[in-house]
Amino acid sequence: MRTTFPYGLHGDSGQIMFDYMEFQVFGPGEIVDFYSTSSPSCMLQEQDQDLAAFFPELIESDWQEHRYSQSVESQSSSSSFSSDDLFTRPASPPPPPRTYKPCFVCQDKSSGYHYGVSACEGCKGFFRRSVQKNMVYTCHRDRNCIINKITRNRCQYCRLQRCFAVGMSKESVRNDRNKRKGKKEAVKMTIMETYELTAELGLIVEKICRAHRETFPSLCQLGKYTTNSSSDHRIQLDLGLWDKFSELATKCIIKVVEFAKQVPGFTGLTIADQITLLKAACLDILILRICTRYTPDQDTMTFSDGLTLTRTQIHNAGFGPLTDQVFTFAGQLLPLEMDDTESGLLSAICLVSGDREDLEEPSKVEVLQEPLLEALKIYSRKRRPSMPLMFPKALMKITDLRSISAKGAERVVTLKMEIPGSMPPLIEEMLEDLQNLEKHQKSVTTQHTHAVSSQHMNSAGFLL
Repeated sequence: MRTTFPYGLHGDSGQIMFDYMEFQVFGPGEIVDFYSTSSPSCMLQEQDQDLAAFFPELIESDWQEHRYSQSVESQSSSSSFSSDDLFTRPASPPPPPRTYKPCFVCQDKSSGYHYGVSACEGCKGFFRRSVQKNMVYTCHRDRNCIINKITRNRCQYCRLQRCFAVGMSKESVRNDRNKRKGKKEAVKMTIMETYELTAELGLIVEKICRAHRETFPSLCQLGKYTTNSSSDHRIQLDLGLWDKFSELATKCIIKVVEFAKQVPGFTGLTIADQITLLKAACLDILILRICTRYTPDQDTMTFSDGLTLTRTQIHNAGFGPLTDQVFTFAGQLLPLEMDDTESGLLSAICLVSGDREDLEEPSKVEVLQEPLLEALKIYSRKRRPSMPLMFPKALMKITDLRSISAKGAERVVTLKMEIPGSMPPLIEEMLEDLQNLEKHQKSVTTQHTHAVSSQHMNSAGFLL
């Protein structure tokens, strides 16, 4: 059976012209062979030619592939549906179109109720800004401008008057602002309340601060004095300044050991671990301490007896190529404005570090370091509530200290070749390579006491 269906095509003039397309209708159960030479195949070939005339871009091979897919789909669907079902089953209705309420001000699509009326995002923001900033607008026409989606930005005066006319409320804007401000203050108060030291941490801070002050007087407590020795230009080594510096360095090492013994839990470690930590951190702490006595306007550093040396004199006293790096680090400490408590806590954190090599009980050392870190974090944030990054910045200085200390150990090696005599025993003991640590530990274990003179006392002697 043949039947015809109208279809529309656009002519050259843009009008729709109707024609008719003929289809062959087959009854249920009939088998159609699309590849035979019967009349249905001929009919499809004729239709192919007609369609190719309207769609020249559809090449023959693609159209044959398309016909094959249609034949497979029709054969698979015939097993579960009859041809009557295909023509009688109603199509599912399309979803209803989404509707938007108009903005009461400009008739644009509303995003909800804002400040008492249905309004779009543009008018909501315009009204909020106008009220919060107490804006005063002027109309350059007759104060009767038409406000719609297109013209709303042309006259701010009439747009604001329109907002008031449709019922937008000033009080709603103020209440909303106060609500957000109250939430911010509540969050701020919550953060402030968490920056409180517990009783245990408070005791640690007190002990560290006292130990730091007892072993390292502040700059304001010292009576400064200077020397004119080799202050004009840099030389390889000034032996007079070296003798003075090595004497002061020996005394400073003694003070570092005294400080370490007052760090909570340090003396509970094994003697071997105490020596390992001291040797690894001694130069870190010495550099940190001397850098806190830096005077930037004079570019000088002051030692514990009050001796104040310029950058050139520090170089000639034995620092050599390490000088500029130390002074740079001192300048980087200035913005932190650390007090005695923070300097002491940072020194203790440098000392009690579980990542040092050859530790017998590194996990025990890490346990001792955790409350020191927590104490420095809370103390620094409580001291500077508006500067929360001071704590991580202070911790980053430990990395810088270790880098300087590594070069300082190399400097000690070259100094041995520059000085006429031997290196002071305590300096050599504290800064020697850790490869001799095992031999030194055996000596400490067997003797239990270390014979030392009043001038030559090593780190193991202090610990015992």
